[in-house]
Amino acid sequence: MTQRPNVLLIVADDMGFSDIGCYGGEIETPNIDRLAASGVRFSQFYNTARCSPSRASLLTGLHPHQTGVGILTKDDRPHGYAGSLNERCVTVAEILAEAGYATCLAGKWHLASNIRQPNDAWPTRRGFERFYGTLAGSCSYFQPASLTRGETNVEAEATQQPDFYYTDAITQEACAFVREHTETKAEQPLFLYAAYTAPHWPLQARDDDMAKYKGRYDEGWDILRERRMQRLRDSGLLGDAVDTAERDPDEPAWDDAEHKAWQARRMETYAAQVYRMDQGIGSILASLEAAGRLDNTLVFFLSDNGACAEVLPLDGSAEAFIARRPDLARLKPRNGQALRVGNQADIFPGTENTYASYGRAWANLSNTPFRQYKRWTHEGGIATPLIVHWPAGGLQVGDVVREPFQLTDVLPTILEAVQVSYPLRHKGTDLPPCDGVSLLPSLRGGEATEHALFWEHTGNAAMRRGRWKLVREYPHPWELYDMQTDRAERDDLALQQPALVQELRMAWNAWAERVGVVPWEQVLDGYRAAGKSESDAAG
Repeated sequence: MTQRPNVLLIVADDMGFSDIGCYGGEIETPNIDRLAASGVRFSQFYNTARCSPSRASLLTGLHPHQTGVGILTKDDRPHGYAGSLNERCVTVAEILAEAGYATCLAGKWHLASNIRQPNDAWPTRRGFERFYGTLAGSCSYFQPASLTRGETNVEAEATQQPDFYYTDAITQEACAFVREHTETKAEQPLFLYAAYTAPHWPLQARDDDMAKYKGRYDEGWDILRERRMQRLRDSGLLGDAVDTAERDPDEPAWDDAEHKAWQARRMETYAAQVYRMDQGIGSILASLEAAGRLDNTLVFFLSDNGACAEVLPLDGSAEAFIARRPDLARLKPRNGQALRVGNQADIFPGTENTYASYGRAWANLSNTPFRQYKRWTHEGGIATPLIVHWPAGGLQVGDVVREPFQLTDVLPTILEAVQVSYPLRHKGTDLPPCDGVSLLPSLRGGEATEHALFWEHTGNAAMRRGRWKLVREYPHPWELYDMQTDRAERDDLALQQPALVQELRMAWNAWAERVGVVPWEQVLDGYRAAGKSESDAAG
């Protein structure tokens, strides 16, 4: 029997559509670009607009609402979701472990509401025999909160290592897993999930990586966005569906921006974080190559949502933000300086004692040429690069797949590749059928299976059927766009096509009922009754 392929899932956190080199970006990503050059890129692949729901969907092949993780990892019952993976879903790690695979998660989990006591939503209870990473959603890169090995908190490991940097630690664990299993169980196939937190805020990077990008962003977001758009045009990645990359109308022109040196430093730090992740990916690929496993490893690289426009502190003052985050209150930066939180021009990010984000204007650059950001279901929130690499898999190397797909399609692809069936039951519980289809026919140059795509997150909603996309920003009316000519979503055709809008809206309603979408108003009512705000509900 032919050796079953290894599987490697690589997920970036809060990275925009056009940040990496092979998708038009100026950030140097030679290792990711190498995967693209000898693999296949997708031009219309979609995540679910937010980190936890995307991870739930990626790992289970279901829509996040079916898994209990509809928003983030807060337990919002009885008016919302449980915030943890439930027993009515099975992860790809569980399926592959039962099929004889060695399984490892190195990096971010963010699928359990309780991150202090081991429970059934922890990775070690959902198919990963080896786990090193963080259970929470965001943290310092130098002293990550909820750092866990197996089911043991190891936050102290970071503070005891003067050169600790979380992106590197994820890489080191992933490489160790490949090396150690090759040495002891060379015939056993591997499933490795490398879930980086880069480039999610806070903006913190290694000094040498920061130095590499010094001055790269002094020209500002307008010139750089046009350059990205030109590279996208030249590559043909978007076809004729976009011809311009307009600046977010709520953001100033670079010429009118204040504090340019500070602004440039923000994007320099972000780029340094992406670059360090790419270097880590190169190390993982080298480990697989050294083990003689790379050719028969099915590799996926993608981002969990579009670029993030969040401003720190998220709500209120820096003091209030720290008070709500015990991990920040405990931080003792090793440079001896006090922790400084916020997007203020006197806080130059990058070092361990800063906690900042890069802002809406740079996120607009990251999402070139799309509208909106993380949390929205317009293209800027859900469009992601997807690169698939498998030299032994008969892929159409160098191809660009232009059909639309989403995260629910990854698990069926893996199961077809490893020749394992999706289970009807797991641990005595009936499972809903997987909603996705395999990508393998498209990856091999064949015909794609047409299927409608659906999204909902905090009331923002969308569906995609063929060329048409119906999308809504809560609480505004539905919009309609022709994705063959208008991926940038500039020309709303809803008033011209009322019958089509109604037809698609009814299909979305039927889907929402089937997968258990909790109406956003119901979630909000629960928070209002508790005296809390909409931003509390959204997380």
